[in-house]
Amino acid sequence: MEIVHTPVLLHECLSFLSPVGESFENDALMVDSTLGEGGHSFNFLSKYPALKIIGLDADSVIQQRAKERLAPFGERMEFYNGWFNDFYSSFPKEKRRPNLILFDLGISVFHYERSGRGFSFRYDEPLDMRLNASAGESAADVVNSMPEKQLANMIYLYSDERYSRKIASAIVQVRQNENIQSSKALADIIYDAVPSSYRHGAIHPATRTFQALRIYVNSELKRLPQAIHDAFNVLESGGKLGVITFHSLEDKIVKNYFRNLGKQCVCPPEFPVCTCGGTPCAELLTHKPIEPTEEEVRANSPSRSAKLRVIRKLRDADELRLYGVEAI
Repeated sequence: MEIVHTPVLLHECLSFLSPVGESFENDALMVDSTLGEGGHSFNFLSKYPALKIIGLDADSVIQQRAKERLAPFGERMEFYNGWFNDFYSSFPKEKRRPNLILFDLGISVFHYERSGRGFSFRYDEPLDMRLNASAGESAADVVNSMPEKQLANMIYLYSDERYSRKIASAIVQVRQNENIQSSKALADIIYDAVPSSYRHGAIHPATRTFQALRIYVNSELKRLPQAIHDAFNVLESGGKLGVITFHSLEDKIVKNYFRNLGKQCVCPPEFPVCTCGGTPCAELLTHKPIEPTEEEVRANSPSRSAKLRVIRKLRDADELRLYGVEAI
């Protein structure tokens, strides 16, 4: 089987999330919250022979590829087909807690190159963009039905696209006469809607709009705050949680959540006095995000915007500590 996705920040993940030196060194359990084609899991299982992994993915198609790739590891690998927020929110109390948890919030190259769901504007494919292709609105549903103002706001919010209003207006004008059903059709509408000077920049003018649609369709930012909070509480005390983000909205959520867990006092700001006892919930293992080396970016360009943050759990967090962050 040909593997098309290269895991980002792999060496850094293997180092910061290693079970070596921990009390669970010879019997560790990890949850790979975003399994994809299994790149991170494959390398963790190869490097740490005593490690067992539960791999989560909402996309049954890409998970099947991971199952084939990881079959040689046998019972050391377990699979869950579904969204990571559902997995952590319904985690059974009697089930063994994991010692390591990893989130890689990037979209697999497989989805752009092989899924046929319109993630990329380089191909003429049905405009879908759903990771779980059997549930929820598709990208075509959104662009053909969302009111113009809401569409413009969504594009701007999720991608910081400065021409979001022009793009939304052009989409609405076209859909009055015909449904927009393909990735190429949408990319062409965006290309024609923006100023000519914007068409020849460093990135294709449709890049940000496609990103915004993907985030919206899959509720990526809505799932994240509660998911990492639940994952942290599921984690065994002394265990480590790492999150790889790829754009500023994701990183802001993770950065502020981790920072608040690491504070000496973790009470909500509206509390008049400290009631938490002044004990932090976590230790920050990365005070600044770990970013890819120049060598990795040259070898794997999708890694260029990746940031890894890691914490070690000291105790459960009773409340969702996202103060100062809008949970979109």
